[in-house]
Amino acid sequence: MNTRIKISVLLAGLGLILAFLPFNASRTFHLSPNELLDQQCKDHGFTVDEVARFMNAEDSTVQLIDLRSNAEFMECTIPGSINIPLQDLLNPDWEGYLNQSERRNIFYSNGDETATIAWTIVTGLGYENNFVMKGGMNEWYKTVMLSEFEGDRITPRENALFENRYRARRTFTKMNSLPDSLKRQYLEAKRLEESQLDGGCE
Repeated sequence: MNTRIKISVLLAGLGLILAFLPFNASRTFHLSPNELLDQQCKDHGFTVDEVARFMNAEDSTVQLIDLRSNAEFMECTIPGSINIPLQDLLNPDWEGYLNQSERRNIFYSNGDETATIAWTIVTGLGYENNFVMKGGMNEWYKTVMLSEFEGDRITPRENALFENRYRARRTFTKMNSLPDSLKRQYLEAKRLEESQLDGGCE
């Protein structure tokens, strides 16, 4: 199946999803279907290795957005992420996170489909700086969490890549091994801090 057909199927699915999301008359698509297709054909994703590097560096120009359910998010998530379940994406409470030009929003779910749908919605609404983590959590586990050094020799590039993955794995494991109460306190403190930095309050 070629790329145009895949994208057309995706947009048809998006139409069905939008039909079930809460209606807000003030939010309409600013891009035509053809403009969305053109945007979709451009690279708008980051690899899990790039996301691991952002996480390790605590890059403040990046905001990771976990689109899975709250239960999945509390079970495990990439440290520094906020949870905006896909069905809650158009909730006005999240507009300050989504409709901004300061940070790059990187959407992820278990695979690519949900993140691509979220990207299509926010891009269609005219929001900028939105990206997808390619492969989602499935790829994160496969590439970052299960990465191993093999062989007798390793190049400097392979070593840097392995070190990046190892640091990300250690941070991920540490964060997700916290009891739910401490994890929730950490996540609530992070959200409060970010709302204050944005000039808002909760």
